[in-house]
Order: sequence, then structure tokens, then C-alpha cells
Amino acid sequence: MTRLLGISGALRRGSYNAALLRAATRLMPEDSTLEVASIRGIPLYDGDVEAQGIPATVAQLKDAVARADGVLLVTPEYNNSIPGVFKNAIDWLSRPSADIKRVFNGRPFAVIGASPGPFGTALSQAAWLPVLRTLGTQPWFGGRLAVARANNVFDDSGNLKDAAVEEQLKQFLAGYVAFVRRAHG
Repeated sequence: MTRLLGISGALRRGSYNAALLRAATRLMPEDSTLEVASIRGIPLYDGDVEAQGIPATVAQLKDAVARADGVLLVTPEYNNSIPGVFKNAIDWLSRPSADIKRVFNGRPFAVIGASPGPFGTALSQAAWLPVLRTLGTQPWFGGRLAVARANNVFDDSGNLKDAAVEEQLKQFLAGYVAFVRRAHG
């Protein structure tokens, strides 16, 4: 059984990225699962807070990442880049630096996202690459999914209604799961 962890980089309950992550949970290939994690409640990184101990919300997310065979980041795009709250969460996961190896090192990561804009989250996804490289992850480059005009792809309840995007997501997940399985031998 291949176990993935999916993290949406949006806090908004009606987020297209949270909806994309929910859709992914039901489209996973056979013999694989996708657990959904949240960045909600993670404080802004502050070295003074870290000196008092890693916050419980951070420790829980770190442990979930460390247990997963692979991690799927579902990223919004704010001002042509990574949302601050999402980058902040990943920054916390790298603290203390001695934990980077346990949490990130060699772990397969993939990035997808959805946006109401015409280019999806292409720039945000590209902005994640130096971060993932620095943390020593194993990014998957075999597929790409940057859902554009997300307001037309999801219904008012956040359900994926576009059959073409659903098929693209299903194929992306199949490719990523195969990559994760190869990475784990």
C-alpha cells in the first residue's frame, strides 16, 4: 500500500485547492491512499517560539510527512508565487534543521494547484522547486497539473465537475504513485 500525504496551501474553507485535494483522495490508484493534512493553526515562524519548543500543530504535521511514502503539495498562487502561509508551514517543518533529513530527505514530492486565473498555478509550482531542492526532496517532474479558471471547474459545493480535469488529475496521480513506488524500490 502506497501512502501519500496531501497538503493544501490554502486556509480558506472554500478553496479551489482544498477542493482539488478532496477530488484527488477519491481518484487515487488501486493500492494507494491519500491522507489530507492541514496547515491551519501553524503559527508564523518565530525563532523565539521555536526556542520554547516546536508547536503541537507543527510536530503533528512533521510526523505525518515523515510517515508518508510521498507528499502532494496542492498550492494556490498568490502574486505569481508561493502563498506565505504555505511557505511558512514548510519552513516550520524544517526546524530544527536536524529534522530536515527525517522529514524531507529523499522523500518524493509532487506539486499541483488550481487558480481562477488563466495560467493556473504554473508560477507558484515553479517557485516551489528551489525550496524542494534545498530540503533534499525528490520532486516528480513526470506530470504537471495547473488547473486554470478553477471557478469553472468546480461547482458551488466544491465538487470537481470538469471531466477533462478529472481525467488529468487521475493520470497525474497514477504517474506520481508509480514514481513513489519506484523510489521506494
